Amino acid sequence: MNSNMTVTKRCGDREPIDLEKIHRVITWAAKGLKNVSVSEVELRSHLQFFDGIPTEAIHETIIKAAADLISPESPDYQFLAARLAVFHLRKKAFGQFEPPALYEHVTRLVELGKYDQHILQDYSREELAQMNDFIDHWRDMDFSYAAVKQLEGKYLVQNRVTHEIYESAQFLYILVAACLFARYPKETRLKYVKDFYDAVSTFKISLPTPIMAGVRTPTRQFSSCVLIECGDSLDSINATASSIVKYVSQRAGIGVNAGRIRALGSPIRGGEAFHTGCLPFYKYFQTAVKSCSQGGVRGGAATLFYPIWHLEVESLLVLKNNRGVEDNRIRHLDYGVQLNKLMYQRLIKGENISLFSPSDVPGMYDAFFEDQDEFERLYLQYEQDPAIRKKTLKAVELFSLMMQERASTGRIYIQNVDHCNTHSPFDAKVAPIRQSNLCLEIALPTKPMNNIDDEQGEIALCTLSALNLGTLNSLDEIEPLADLAVRALDNLLDYQDYPIKAAQIASMNRRTLGIGVINFANYLAKNGVKYSDGSANNLTHRTFEAIQFYLLKASMNLAKEQGACPAFNETTYAKGIMPTDTYKRDLDKICDEPLHLDWDGLRQDIKQYGLRNSTLSALMPSETSSQISNATNGIEPPRGLISVKASKDGQLKQVVPDFETLRHNYELLWQMPNNDGYLQLVGLMQKFVDQAISANTNYDPARFEGGRVPMQTLLKDLLSAYKLGVKTLYYHNTRDGASDQFDDLTSLEKEDEDCAGGACKI
Repeated sequence: MNSNMTVTKRCGDREPIDLEKIHRVITWAAKGLKNVSVSEVELRSHLQFFDGIPTEAIHETIIKAAADLISPESPDYQFLAARLAVFHLRKKAFGQFEPPALYEHVTRLVELGKYDQHILQDYSREELAQMNDFIDHWRDMDFSYAAVKQLEGKYLVQNRVTHEIYESAQFLYILVAACLFARYPKETRLKYVKDFYDAVSTFKISLPTPIMAGVRTPTRQFSSCVLIECGDSLDSINATASSIVKYVSQRAGIGVNAGRIRALGSPIRGGEAFHTGCLPFYKYFQTAVKSCSQGGVRGGAATLFYPIWHLEVESLLVLKNNRGVEDNRIRHLDYGVQLNKLMYQRLIKGENISLFSPSDVPGMYDAFFEDQDEFERLYLQYEQDPAIRKKTLKAVELFSLMMQERASTGRIYIQNVDHCNTHSPFDAKVAPIRQSNLCLEIALPTKPMNNIDDEQGEIALCTLSALNLGTLNSLDEIEPLADLAVRALDNLLDYQDYPIKAAQIASMNRRTLGIGVINFANYLAKNGVKYSDGSANNLTHRTFEAIQFYLLKASMNLAKEQGACPAFNETTYAKGIMPTDTYKRDLDKICDEPLHLDWDGLRQDIKQYGLRNSTLSALMPSETSSQISNATNGIEPPRGLISVKASKDGQLKQVVPDFETLRHNYELLWQMPNNDGYLQLVGLMQKFVDQAISANTNYDPARFEGGRVPMQTLLKDLLSAYKLGVKTLYYHNTRDGASDQFDDLTSLEKEDEDCAGGACKI
């Protein structure tokens, strides 16, 4: 390399390149790491240097050189690249490697309008000095490279136009903790701030994108998921579209229930006009969803729900596919098809399904969610009534069309509405669940609005977080983490703003939370068990029993202190009904694990004191926040020991946790012979989880004759999931051989742009 080469500094001056300084930084970053070569990183970097190279480009070249060396043989390059990236990030944010003191940092960012001024109003200089002592900036060195890039791209406070960064990760964590516990009594709040900071900064608790990106800034809307129900009137349709626009602009992911909208050709105003059907209004919702960009990066995303017995269902099922013309396709929404026991029975018995417009069959649409016996009575009655408009087709043909579209698009989702209401924390007679959300893990009551200010309507919000199972050494560790997570999220409900009154009223009345898990695959690997062979069933049962029990206990204790949520009487918990009372008994055939905790004692406490929160648990996908914690996604098996995630930030290599010690214990996605073991685990989780689960089905066509997955296999999995009490099915993944690069250890994945940026991913 030319020793006379110069570097261009930020001020524009040139000076000779200091190779010794570069060597010192890389050597510092490599300390304590295995199988990394400082000279190899230097060599690869030097090859790309040129005379007059900007300082910034030198840093980025070195970081990329280290990141490119991440491999199954040398996984520690992910930490070398991360440390170099942290060094670079801090120099950009602070002008030096050492971060400033917290008080000075907060004061500066409040003055710049980047942090919310309440931080300086709520906390004294002395308290901020104490918090500064809580901070361990060396925890930045525990991030993987993928985590640092996600932090830089999505979470750290910054100017997205000029690319200026204003903070480092530990400031993010301590200030989220400070904001969430600001209203606690002064004598106890700093303890909660410290405990919560320690839990999130050591990755024991994972936070969703809206909280990490937003709490501490002047923007105050942090619910990941928004559920909006539409009525069958123009006023309600307009109110739904307005609500979508407001929440998309606030970075939320949207679930829209449009199942009430009457079918094409239905009479309007006593026959004065024909109804135009669902499609024009679905297009209207799509326009609303895509109208605002989120963070200047992408449009919003939504899943729209309808019942399988809707008269227009054959047209609705194909809305996402690539065939057809623009007039009869609406491809930028995802769709949730709603099923129940009667529909499955018609399939199993080889019978027909009758299709109706909800407007023609009084009482039936509401009974579909509220009362399964009444639904069946009305359905049979209307089937036999020749005066009612209907269409009849073979159940197997309708189910096959649905599963064919699910397989070809990957994003026709399933909601079993009877399970959502019979195994639910809500009394279906007064608070039925009629939809889910963008990612199919939220199951909360909603009511249509007739206008944007309608206080009788109900928009459901869910505030998310997750426990990192990979950090647990014992199930006893769940109790204090559950208490912290419930307290923090409950505080968030009062801390955030509500753009629409119907959402605020519902949130204050129900105070719903959704706490899930990340790093389940790592947890199984640590315990030497697999997804596919039943060996993880009993462990999963014990683990999710403990999670739900301690979340409920935390909410009950909070109710003792601050009172139960106002709508507690609309929950099944108020009647003393626990998740352990209403689960599908078919689960007992696959798992003989007994209950280990005092559910009867908890039942009595809850009946006496109530719960602060109507719901506590939901298992979400957690695409990006699991990367921050260097964890595996939610409950999913990894596709490779190294995942190459293709996102807008370029390709990021992420290595599974504990690679060196557990690499042979992980069961990878495409090593699983079928979906049976995975669906059993989801069923066992659902026994305890009070909302729903983002559960995926996965198929490798190469395993089947002719390279095609038989319809019989798809229908078998659908029926198995129903039999095991699974409430919802999210993605249908098909293995694409072209995306599995190098070998079975490494996979190429595309980051899901609909969810990963904050819409419901945590």
